[in-house]
Amino acid sequence: MRIFLAGIMQGSFIEMKLHSQEYRTRLKELLECCIPDAEVYDPFANHQNSVNYTDEVGKRVFLGHNYLCREMDVILAFVPEASMGTAIEMWEGNQNGAVVVTVTPLQTNWAVKFLSHRLYDSIDALEMDVRSGEFAQFVTETRKILTENRKNG
Repeated sequence: MRIFLAGIMQGSFIEMKLHSQEYRTRLKELLECCIPDAEVYDPFANHQNSVNYTDEVGKRVFLGHNYLCREMDVILAFVPEASMGTAIEMWEGNQNGAVVVTVTPLQTNWAVKFLSHRLYDSIDALEMDVRSGEFAQFVTETRKILTENRKNG
């Protein structure tokens, strides 16, 4: 199961800084611990200094990650507040057959609600489903439906 770990980085900051990325470690460890076939891609792992990239490098990394979302089985998005980059990753995954699962308090936001196949209000709630096997079962069943729908046009 290929999982793209999407989530807020710059958010609405005007200055060149990042939101805390500690959630990524917790989510990656949780997924790898509880889902034996999980291949978790964390776009921040190899780009921790991305706010200091030149425009050329930044654009290549940004677009590359968005294109990568087209190849994933799951987009797991952490959206504690609006995040345009994460919304694009969710869009790319959604439009290309990935199951989009979002952890967010923004459950009435149309982009979040309509691009997600499942919403969680906290990482703790997601963790319960991951540990119980509910998350993996939901992903498997939803992928099957999405694949069938894509075949049938």
